[in-house]
Amino acid sequence: QVQLVESGGGLVQPGGSLRLSCAPSGRILSYYTMGWFRQTPGKEREFVAALKWSGYSTLYADSVKGRFTTSRDNAKNTVVLQMNSLKPEDTAVYYCAVDREFSTNIDLSAKKYDDWGQGTQVTVAS
Repeated sequence: QVQLVESGGGLVQPGGSLRLSCAPSGRILSYYTMGWFRQTPGKEREFVAALKWSGYSTLYADSVKGRFTTSRDNAKNTVVLQMNSLKPEDTAVYYCAVDREFSTNIDLSAKKYDDWGQGTQVTVAS
């Protein structure tokens, strides 16, 4: 099992930026997928972005492509989600998660992810 701790949420104006971090503890293997999801009240968790812990593969939802970037901070052993040009519709609780299955693919379904962080609120409003 991997424990995940997120940080970096908050309130930002439309067009602004936020940077979320996800710190995993426990053994992380190169083929693990580190995913970012978001959820608003009454809706299912929505895939945002993901990358392989090795860093060789990333995937983004169409709604965030070109605005969000996920990467690994090797110095801090964390995964970050840099969110730029934020819109009110990006408002949600953001979660990081890990898929521990041995696979070269990146899954978009939240059901495939094994461990989850506690979530951090991101609010985009003027």
